[in-house]
Formats: sequence, C-alpha cells, structure tokens
Amino acid sequence: MDLSPSKQPRGEDQPRLFSFDNSYARLPEPFYKRCDPTPVQAPKLIEFNGPLADQLGLNREDGSDELLARVFSGNQLMAGSEPIATAYSGHQFGTFNPTLGDGRAILLGEVIDLDNHRRDIQLKGSGRTPYSRGGDGRAPIGPVLREYILSEAMHALGVPTTRALAAVASGERVIRDFPEPGAVLTRVAKAHIRVGTFQYFAARGDQGNLHRLADYAISRTDPLLMAEEEPYLAFLKKVIDRQAGLIAKWMNLGFIHGVINTDNMAISGETLDYGPCAFLDFYQPDKAFSAVDVGSRYAFGNQPMIGQWNLARFAEAILPLLDEDQDAAVDKATQAVRGFLPLYEDYWLAGMRAKLGLSLAEPDDKDLAERLLAIMADNRSDFTSAFRALANHQAGKTAAAQAEFGTSDAVAAWFSDWQERLDRESEPAQDQAARMFAVNPRVIPRNHRVEKAIREARDDDYTEFHRLLAAVREPYGEQPDTREYETPPSEQEEVLRTFCGT
Repeated sequence: MDLSPSKQPRGEDQPRLFSFDNSYARLPEPFYKRCDPTPVQAPKLIEFNGPLADQLGLNREDGSDELLARVFSGNQLMAGSEPIATAYSGHQFGTFNPTLGDGRAILLGEVIDLDNHRRDIQLKGSGRTPYSRGGDGRAPIGPVLREYILSEAMHALGVPTTRALAAVASGERVIRDFPEPGAVLTRVAKAHIRVGTFQYFAARGDQGNLHRLADYAISRTDPLLMAEEEPYLAFLKKVIDRQAGLIAKWMNLGFIHGVINTDNMAISGETLDYGPCAFLDFYQPDKAFSAVDVGSRYAFGNQPMIGQWNLARFAEAILPLLDEDQDAAVDKATQAVRGFLPLYEDYWLAGMRAKLGLSLAEPDDKDLAERLLAIMADNRSDFTSAFRALANHQAGKTAAAQAEFGTSDAVAAWFSDWQERLDRESEPAQDQAARMFAVNPRVIPRNHRVEKAIREARDDDYTEFHRLLAAVREPYGEQPDTREYETPPSEQEEVLRTFCGT
C-alpha cells in the first residue's frame, strides 16, 4: 500500500482555502493513522455547496471549479491540512468488530466556522487507508450523490446531520456489482467521533486513551459539562438525550437510516453515514430497504430500540469513567440508558403534536397519533402525503385527506376526535394549518427520484441530480415547478432495496 505524501503538492503549491486548526490530529497516534488521499485520474466538479463553504470561512479568492475539483478529490492538499484516517470499532448488525476505522475516508482537518463552531472536513472515497482491510477505498458515484441529496435534504428538514460540501467525479471506474463511475464526497460534521470510537479503546483495555477521548469529546461538544460533579455521567446522559431527539425526528419524517451500527452513531447527535437510507413511501412500521439488512434489524419501527441498544454499548465502553466501583458504575449506566425511551417518546410525541397542529399537551394525544398511524398502515397511505393532506384539510382543502385516508367508520371517528382536539386549542384553523405546513414537508428525496438521478449520473447527465437537490432544499414551501417531486412512486417505480455501495 503506497500512502506516501510525496504524491501530493506541498509547500507553495498548497492553496490556502481554509484556516485549519486540527485538534484531533494533536491526539496520540493510536487515535488515527496519518495518510494522504490517493489522487484520481480526472477530477471534475459535480456540485459545490457555496453557502456552506462561506459559513466555513472558505477563501474565495481563487475558487475556480478546477481548483475545487483538485482539492475536493484529494489531488491537491490545502495549506494547513493534516490528513488522517481515524480508528474505531463497532457492532455491525449486532456483531462486534474490534478494528474498523476509516477505510475509505480521510479527515483533512478542522475549521472554526463563522459561528465559532468547530467542523470536520472529510473526504469519502479518497483511496485506501491503513484501515481499508483489502478494499480499494473508493466510492461509486451512486452513494456519493445519495449522501449529498439526503444529507442536504435532512438539513433543510431541520434534522441534525452531517453536510455535503462537494461532490467530484473521479474520471475512474469503480467496480462493485458492476463497473460504474467513481466519485469523492466532501463531508462536514461537528465531529466524527462515534460510539465505536469509544469502543475501540475499551476493547483494548486502554483506559488512558479512553479517558483522553472522553475529555476531548466533552471539550469539543459539551465543554460546560466539565464543571459537573460527575462530568462523564453527565456526558453519557447528554449523548442519550441527543440520540433520543434525533431518532424521534427520523420517525416523525418517515426516515429509515438502514444501518445503525455503533460505528454509525455520532456522539454529536448528527445523522451519520447515508449508505442504504431511504424515506418511507406508504406507511409500514416493519419496512426495511437495506439489501444487507437481511433480518430487518434496522427496520423503521425498530430504530428507537436499536438506538437504546447502541447507547447501552456506549455506556459499557465508558464504565471505568463513571465510577471506580464497578457495581456503582453499572448502576449509573443502567439508569441513564433506561432513560432513553421516555426521552424518545417525549420527543416523538412533541413532533407528532406539531404535525397534527397541536400546541398544547393532553393525555390522550399519544392514542390519537397511534390511531392515525394504524389507519395509515391499513390504507397503505403515503407517509409524507398523508400528513401534508392533514395540513391541507385544516386549511379548508378536504379533498386530499379523503384521497389519502378514505371514508371508513374508523377514519370518520378519528377525524371527528381530531377536530374536537383542535377545537380545544382555541386557535384559528388557518393558524393551525400554517404551523402544520411548517413541519409536514411537501417534498422529500423520494427513493425513486434519487435512483433516477443516480442512473442518469452514471451516463454523465447530472440534470436530475441538480433539479432534485434544489427541490429538497425547499421542502416545506409551495414550488409549482417541482410538483412532480411530491408524487409517490407508481408500483413500477417503487424502490424495494437500497445498497451501501461501499
């Protein structure tokens, strides 16, 4: 494996696009391996996220497409960049792998954005690393465009997520099930510290670096916690709270991550790694899209349970930090992890109240929401269209709701109860409708549309990719020219399986 830095332009040839401050690279070598991206044959910029780049403080003085393509393909290093591949472990579909790490990703460095927040800048598909385990370290164009579309859509939907800064075609072929064009994604995150990062040091009994990792993570994501009497327990509870809120948002939007391994759970509470992810079409609680999820471990309805399971693994990893007495540490961890489901249910129900136009809390609200979901499952209602139809119904446009839910006795009873509940809010219907429109998206990155964009991109046509990306960046407002993206798939268009693409 040739990872020699000599392949990369150095010194005066390095553009100063960012002011890097690479704190993770200042940790000891067990946290990572230093390695440069492997240059690609013919980099060509597909998409660049200008607003995000500005927020990150990108120097635009020499921002030509050619330079951006070289930099964000890994062909040219930026001044101040210290490329590393990070180490981590992970439970993959319930089975522990002690050594994973960035097998096709390289962290270029960190920047402080305009809001004084630290952000990682990482390349995906940038070549082999010491953790590649025999892989080529490359990415086909499909997973790169999928993550670009989905992560930007999630950001627009108000879901904590990593962001896409750039997508670059490599000019090379990548072979998975078949040869296809290669590409490189530039991803931005609050931090790429995973549950699996803590597991890496716990599995090795390396308490010194486990302690160092925890201190680093707290200083980066939750610095005020160091003043707590038990900062590591407070940190555990904070991570649990963030994940409860995140997964509740997924469930409120019909999003299926597809591969919630512990190495894909970020302690920052961001949605991380968009491999086989998808949005529900018709509502089906046991729906799983991922082709590698043969047992439906990560099906839609299982996501809260899996979140708690992963967090239990996180708690196990940091037990030595919670208390010197092992029994006391286990008790503290157990109580903290048990708090996940009540937190999740509170976040989920708050989201459902908002989707139903409710601003106050009543004891029967959960039952009202669950009855609606049962009707949607029985009627095979499209998840996104159904909630948007309820907003239209409250705005006086009742035809859409009738089309989505039908006219059965159960439906009529539910609508009657819902209207009575809305009436108790003492708020004009139009105001309720306006709030519902603000949380029930009109456009999501529907699976068949994402697949269409990917198919055309394989033939070097990015028209559909750019149109879909523009549409999902405005998910709530009315856009007459993008109405086609509201439409659920026909039976022939429905996507049944999604793939990681690694």
